[in-house]
Amino acid sequence: MTASPDVVNDTPKAPEAPLPSATLGGDNKRSIEQITLLLFITVPFVALVAAIPLAWGWGVSWLDLALLASMYFIGCHGITIGFHRYFTHGSFKAKRPLRIALAIAGSLAVEGPLVRWVADHRKHHKFSDAEGDPHSPWRYGETVPALLKGLWWAHIAWMFDEEQTPQYKYAPDLIKDGAVRAISRQFVVWTVVSLMLPPLIGGLATWSWQGALTAFFWGSLVRVALLHHVTWSINSICHAVGKRPFKSRDRSGNVWWLAVLSCGESWHNLHHADPTCARHGVMKGQLDSSARIIRWFEKAGWAYDVRWPSQARIDARRQGETAGAA
Repeated sequence: MTASPDVVNDTPKAPEAPLPSATLGGDNKRSIEQITLLLFITVPFVALVAAIPLAWGWGVSWLDLALLASMYFIGCHGITIGFHRYFTHGSFKAKRPLRIALAIAGSLAVEGPLVRWVADHRKHHKFSDAEGDPHSPWRYGETVPALLKGLWWAHIAWMFDEEQTPQYKYAPDLIKDGAVRAISRQFVVWTVVSLMLPPLIGGLATWSWQGALTAFFWGSLVRVALLHHVTWSINSICHAVGKRPFKSRDRSGNVWWLAVLSCGESWHNLHHADPTCARHGVMKGQLDSSARIIRWFEKAGWAYDVRWPSQARIDARRQGETAGAA
């Protein structure tokens, strides 16, 4: 795969040949999409809120926890390694089977079609924390009320914006790939698989409808809500607070307490200082499970030309020991 540039020329260019039909989800979000999005935000969130008293009152089985954790980290790494570091930034090259597997794994996170996700994120990097950024928490200003409003926008509200990122402009390379385009268009199918797999396993493992129901609650609803809010926190929290040891043209920060759940994405300052780097947690003690798995892919021969950070590359991006929290 030829790595896609992180900054896309703002001047539209006519394609050499007509591009394939649009991927699922065009440049304008329809009412039915907004209603569906609202349901996928509110229903899992209600389950997440209910999870605490339910776990306290009735407990949660090891099977339910195993399904929650396994589905969570499959989807999370599908997003962090696949959608983000590979498809968006070209941090490494992948052989075809791994490329397809990463596209499917990311789709299981239920965060939208692959091509739309990548287009939004490439636009975010082009205009990061400036006018044009789809989800900057600094959109409304720097006062406390403005920042609170901006955090809400960056975390959730921006997804309901009717005007969407032009996919042909920001992700033409993915649209031209037939397999990737098909997986992106099949987002609804992968969503159904993601939600139905835990209850199927739970029901078969316990041979009961109750086992299927609790597996759906924990392995599907709670898992999706938790993963969504962790991912959205990278857009909101990690652009509002955190340490900034590296030079970047925005307000991206490192938020250590999100590192494990975000699979290494919350070391966000280095990522914006060096977007194509395959490892985000480059300093001592910074856990980055996504980078570790990429290393395993490389050793297995599935990934190659990985853009690992050298010490010189890291030092060149430091802004001094005086850099602190926002």
